[in-house]
This record gives sequence, structure tokens and C-alpha cells, in this order.
Amino acid sequence: MEEKRWYVVNTYSGHEKKVKEKLEMRIETMDMQENIFRVVVPEHTEIEVKDGVKKEKSKKLFPGYVLVEMIMSDEAWYVVRNTPGVTGFIGSSGKGAKPIPLLPSEIDRILGQMGMSRLELGSEIKENDKVKIIAGPFTSMIGRIESIDLEHQKLKVMIDLFGQETSVEVELSQVEKA
Repeated sequence: MEEKRWYVVNTYSGHEKKVKEKLEMRIETMDMQENIFRVVVPEHTEIEVKDGVKKEKSKKLFPGYVLVEMIMSDEAWYVVRNTPGVTGFIGSSGKGAKPIPLLPSEIDRILGQMGMSRLELGSEIKENDKVKIIAGPFTSMIGRIESIDLEHQKLKVMIDLFGQETSVEVELSQVEKA
């Protein structure tokens, strides 16, 4: 079975939120919750001062694009591609070729800017789970999650370092499920 990955979907500029709503409705009505998981419009909040009044304003990181977490199957691909407002996937050559997913490091950086994470804490990853460290000084080591710091998106992981169990702190973006 294919694993869930993040893909970039091209939309008409200014229609990102409408595409997100329509796609979420289609996921529900077409019973695709097992294949399409999250739809995200990449944006961040900026504080704007106008006439001496501070105002929070959402600003799109990538106008005209929506991120979709999904398992790439023919049905899921069809549902996303044929959602009104979607013009196609990024990383697809067209002619029926399936798109290339974002690398974990790319999606971690984008979601990190939004205060989100690629892994869903609690449902996807929890204490005592085994994880593989994919970045940093302990790359390719496998360990067990000792504790999770939700606020700072950090994990304490027990790894075998020179024959001794050692607790190391890693960022959530530096691990994947083992």
C-alpha cells in the first residue's frame, strides 16, 4: 500500500479557499477519507498597522497553490484533479502522469512556517512509538519516543549510542515513523 504524502495542487489565483472547501466537500461526499487526509492553504499571519491600529492579516505564502496530504491512488488523483478551480498538480508532466510528492524536508519547512506539522501528534505519533531520525547529528538512528513537547514541536527520543541508551532531543520535522 502506498503511504500518504503531500502534493502541491495548482488553482486559479484567489480561489485557494474555495478549492479547499470544495475539495473537503468532495472528500466527504465521495467517501475518500481513507485516501485524502488534509487540505491546506499555505498562509501566515502578518500584523499590519493602519491609521495607528494594529490588525492581523492572513497572507498566502504561495498564491495559487493548495497542499493536499493524500495516498496517491487513481481515485484520489481523479477527485483532486476534477475539483472545480483546480488546474492541475505541480510535479506532473501531464499526459496522465502522476505527480511527484514534496520531500519531507520541503513540507516540514512550509508547515513549520504555519505552526503545523507533517506528523499528527497523538494520532500518528505518540509516546513509546519507534521513530527513525532523518536529519541532524543522529540521522538514520532508530529510537523510541520518551516524551512529546507539543508547544515546541520537539521529541525526546531514546537511542542506542555506543551501546548505551541515551535520551536526545529532536525536532518533530527530524523524524519519521519507523
